[in-house]
Amino acid sequence: MILNLRVDHKIADIESMENISKDIDELFWSLQEKYSIGEYIEISTCNRKEYYIHNEYISEDDELLSHENQSIVIEYGQSAVIHLLRMTSGLESMIVGEDQILGQVKDSKNKAVKDHHCGKVLDMIFTKAIHVGQVVRNKTKINKGSVSIGSAAIDLAEKHMGSLDEKSVLVIGAGKMGKLVAKALAEKDLNAIFVANRTYYVAVELAKDLGGEAILFADLEKYLAEADLVISATSAPHIIIDKNRLLGIDRTYEELMMVDIANPRDISENVSEIGVKLFNIDDLREIADTNTQLRIKEFGEAENIINEEFNLLKESFKIMKVEDTLASLRVSMEEIRQRETEKAYGKLSDVDGSAKILDNLTNSIVNKIFFDISKNVKNAAKQEDKEILDAVEYIFNFD
Repeated sequence: MILNLRVDHKIADIESMENISKDIDELFWSLQEKYSIGEYIEISTCNRKEYYIHNEYISEDDELLSHENQSIVIEYGQSAVIHLLRMTSGLESMIVGEDQILGQVKDSKNKAVKDHHCGKVLDMIFTKAIHVGQVVRNKTKINKGSVSIGSAAIDLAEKHMGSLDEKSVLVIGAGKMGKLVAKALAEKDLNAIFVANRTYYVAVELAKDLGGEAILFADLEKYLAEADLVISATSAPHIIIDKNRLLGIDRTYEELMMVDIANPRDISENVSEIGVKLFNIDDLREIADTNTQLRIKEFGEAENIINEEFNLLKESFKIMKVEDTLASLRVSMEEIRQRETEKAYGKLSDVDGSAKILDNLTNSIVNKIFFDISKNVKNAAKQEDKEILDAVEYIFNFD
């Protein structure tokens, strides 16, 4: 069974998501303890937390899945897979069409492969999902223009501050999200841009690309005093800026705008108590809604592609189910061929190469016989011809 556990921006605000993500982790590890799940992929981004699980023993009726937290979505089988295909296509993103989710899903799959918990079922599903995401972007205009959490953060800032021309901006975090912010800022005529990161040389590289200045994390206070806009997007597991930290800075707080696009959040809500204009991922929803309306005409074509590719995936799964039987049959036929060929060797003289000719002949016969059997069994799998498949299982039962 394929199982998907998730929480995302559609059903939870940022504060709820932080808490529910922990609940999802606990639910997953409870299932892990009970079923020894060997095949799973975890996806964690700024506005979603998901697990994809393949396990033959988990039942939909399991009491662990009868949870009381209505903010955890649990889907099975086809619904779970369709959600993944929609997600990699950018249809499930807060910023519809954004490309980052495709890279995030690739990274999640690669990590699962590296950690040895991505089996052949999830490998096939995620390979298809990544392919679908690429096809949708190539064949539609779903991702045309400025579509990312980073660009939405800049749009939000301009909505409340006006033009960013001649403004000083401090970007905290030079990871993937920080780079998206920087890319959007590169088009602005800023007075100054400063980049801070825990790892200083990463900040140096990003600042170089922007024509900005990298700063040490320890010097944040100095640049917080000068910035008109602060955008924070670190992967820190805790708050890095709060009211008390800002109170030690000599500046007018009411002139400072902060946009926190991290999850978990980087900036405490209590900075608003001293006049700072604070926004977070939840505040991007209005920008996101506008973006969705601009791309809604692309949804139909994207959905068509998803449905076509899902049907192809189903055919692949049907064939996968008979491949073990076919592999066993191929091994058995090869063993018979080698055994009978060795018997014939003893009756032939190899002076004129008869043994080699015999080996080639028997190998060719086996290949030709197996080709027809394999083709017919795979066709039966595609057509879901249960009688033929059951007969194959019975006739070629190598257990």
